[in-house]
Order: sequence, then C-alpha cells, then structure tokens
Amino acid sequence: MSRAQISALVFGVGGFGALVAATASNEWKVTTRASSVITATWVYQGLWMNCAGNALGSFHCRPHFTIFKVEGYIQACRGLMIAAVSLGFFASIFALFGMKCTKVGGSDKTKAKIACLAGIVFILSGLCSMTGCSLYANKITTEFFDPLYVEQKYELGAALFIGWAGASLCIIGGVIFCFSISDNNKTPRMGYAYNGATSAMSSRTKYHGGEGDFKTTNPSKQFDKNAYV
Repeated sequence: MSRAQISALVFGVGGFGALVAATASNEWKVTTRASSVITATWVYQGLWMNCAGNALGSFHCRPHFTIFKVEGYIQACRGLMIAAVSLGFFASIFALFGMKCTKVGGSDKTKAKIACLAGIVFILSGLCSMTGCSLYANKITTEFFDPLYVEQKYELGAALFIGWAGASLCIIGGVIFCFSISDNNKTPRMGYAYNGATSAMSSRTKYHGGEGDFKTTNPSKQFDKNAYV
C-alpha cells in the first residue's frame, strides 16, 4: 500500500468536497455589517440565490429564476464550478481504481496509468475552481475600490475562501498522484538463476579431483555411445 497514493486520495477527495460546498453556498459575496448598523440587515449573494437576513433572525432567499438576466461573470463562474465539481467526481473514481490497495484496475502498470490520469483530472478540477473563484473575487474588489460605483458594495464571502482551499487541495493531490507512478520503477525485482547444470559439473570435477587427478575430463567422451555397450 502506497502512502503517497493514500495522501493524494485524502487531498483530492477533501478538495472535491470543498468544491461542492463552495458551489452550493450562497455566501460568495456579502454586504459588510459595519455599513448597516442602523438597519441591522445584510445580504448574501451566491451563484444560485440571493439571500437577506437581519438581526431578528429572519432569513429569506430568492433564487435566480432565469439565466438570461444573470450577469455574465456569474454565468462564467457557474460553468467553471460545475466543471470543477464534475472533474473532481471523475478524478475520485479514477483514483480509487488506480490505488495499489484495490483489486480492480488490472495490473500494476495499468493502475499507474490510471493514477496518473486521476492526478491530471484533479489538477484540471483545481484550476477550474481557482479560475472561477478568482474571477468572482476580481469583480467584487473592482467594484469595492471603484469610487464611481454608487450601488451597494460587497465583500468577499466565505465560499470564495472555501473554493480556493478546495482548489489547492485538488492540485496538491493531483501532483502527488502524478509523481506516485515513480514508485513502481523504484521497486527492485529479484531474479533467480538456474544453476543446476553448473552444480552437476562442479560435483563431477570434485569427484575426479579426489583421486588426485586434477585434469578436466571431456564431457563428450563420457557420454559416448560406447560407454553404454
């Protein structure tokens, strides 16, 4: 059982779970509570819903009923996060088949190729999530520091940090999976040579040497046909 593959599986599956949580979360951007002391209300916005809450505990969410009125960067982040989650799911399946401790997947050489494929898919999943979260964060920071932007300004939500963390874990797990195939090349193979004929000849030489005759006998003469007549 390879410790490197187990570590890679833990990183990859953990990152995949974080990507799912970030995609489903509604806290991609939030209004700062410091700016709403009087009303004591704040707004959460995600890829799928807009939610509002207040200090009294009231909490209401409204989903995006149509994709045509959603801004372009939100649609792009949706596609990237869906791609990241899908790639992470398939990478987890490939990783299970490529583990040395499982009985499925074929020979060790085939398992090494599957593990390398799982690592590449994990890296692609992490890159998709990293791109989507960074694109969303760039939009938030651009609006926040723009002095000409007069609408409601938002701050970075917890889902962005979860997405970045999940992307990092997927990339780390994918890199470990890709380098784990070198373990098969480092495994020494023990070879066994057949020395039966050599031991027979050496014993015959010792037998003749016991009579004081140290000269070698010709094996072809010993097995001549006249020796059996």
